[in-house]
Amino acid sequence: MTYPKVYLAHFNHRPNRFIAECTLQETGERVTVHVKNTGRCKELFLPNVEVALSYQPSPTRKTDYDLIAVKKNSAWFNIDSQVPNTLASQAILDGTIVLPGLNGQIVSVKREKRFAQSQFDILVETDTGQKAFVEVKGMTLENHGIGAFPDAPTIRGLKHVTELIEAIQEGYQSYVLFVIQFEKVELATIHTKMQPALADMISIGENQGLRVIAYNCCVTPDTIAIEHQVPFDVTKTFEDPNSER
Repeated sequence: MTYPKVYLAHFNHRPNRFIAECTLQETGERVTVHVKNTGRCKELFLPNVEVALSYQPSPTRKTDYDLIAVKKNSAWFNIDSQVPNTLASQAILDGTIVLPGLNGQIVSVKREKRFAQSQFDILVETDTGQKAFVEVKGMTLENHGIGAFPDAPTIRGLKHVTELIEAIQEGYQSYVLFVIQFEKVELATIHTKMQPALADMISIGENQGLRVIAYNCCVTPDTIAIEHQVPFDVTKTFEDPNSER
């Protein structure tokens, strides 16, 4: 995916989850921007850190810019919470993302399909009649080469995993797919200290046939693309870089 009209800026502060104040590098203009991620992202939004803004003016918008990426040390982290689903559906369809245990060739990839009380991100169907639900989660939290989810408690995420397990009992294949929105990562896990119930449910699910997979991305200020599969281990201890913030 390529973003249009991207400008580099420096982050100043974030008054709330939805907006941030930034200074454009080219002109020095101070602008209010829409943050395309309602997560905490405390380890990314440090004072004066370099960020990438996509210029998207519209009469119906309150801000002209979207904040889409943040530079952490020397690497870019995409924070757009809407892009993982788009990347995942395309990559599953073209074979970049492989769903282990799926029988037959994929003939259909549909977005936002309901099961029980959840609306899962993707429904995959194969030429053998097999159906699989894929719930996609973006991952932006990292420390010492380990990626983790979530960076804030997610009741919705816990509900999704619970109902993915129910779907297995109804004959579906079920997957949790983490799209890691940065490149340099050795392993992905659950931030157990942040939400132990989610880690427990993932473990229960894996024992009942739930597949949890993770893929990293190559990220630049104006692009993001799925790169390769990264190992996932729910038992890996994650050290929260925000624990002392």
